[in-house]
Amino acid sequence: MSDTSSDDGTDAVVLDVLRHGRSDDDRAAFRRQQVGLAVAADDFTLYEFVMSDDADVSIGDHVRVAPDAEAGIERVSEVEYDDLSPGAQSELEYVVEELVEANEADFVAFYNDAQPVSLRLHQLNLLPGIGDTLRDNILDERKRGPFEDFADLEERVSGLHDPKETIVERVLAELKDEDVKYRAFVGTER
Repeated sequence: MSDTSSDDGTDAVVLDVLRHGRSDDDRAAFRRQQVGLAVAADDFTLYEFVMSDDADVSIGDHVRVAPDAEAGIERVSEVEYDDLSPGAQSELEYVVEELVEANEADFVAFYNDAQPVSLRLHQLNLLPGIGDTLRDNILDERKRGPFEDFADLEERVSGLHDPKETIVERVLAELKDEDVKYRAFVGTER
């Protein structure tokens, strides 16, 4: 289990805080509650949470959202990418990149451990820009020994440029498209 999840529950990074509630809330402004939007650090699940008036939560904060939310958070629900505010959508790419960097070993392990999904598809082919030739290069190199980090991957596999960014792109694609047939990262604990 990665260091972003603890015995206390699921840790999420706050993407946006709507101090005056959602703009599509028909209630009078004084009746709306603060809303936060966050992404889970362990499996990139997207959350919306309602906060008490005295909650002190800001963009970039880490909050516990499950199974029991931390103090100041009253209700938590999972949401889709399209439910995020424009601010949360723009912040998401930066947060995903930070989470991938912070958990580099987990994502390098994906390159080391990826297996066939079916007779015609390999997990490595799910990554953007990785076709059959590049996949075979990765598989050949990992037979020589496991990859240590992203730099080792990039150095040893000809044609694989910025393996971290490749993972970030895949995570974002999985978050944005609910019709993705195979999920490698979103909704699956690393």
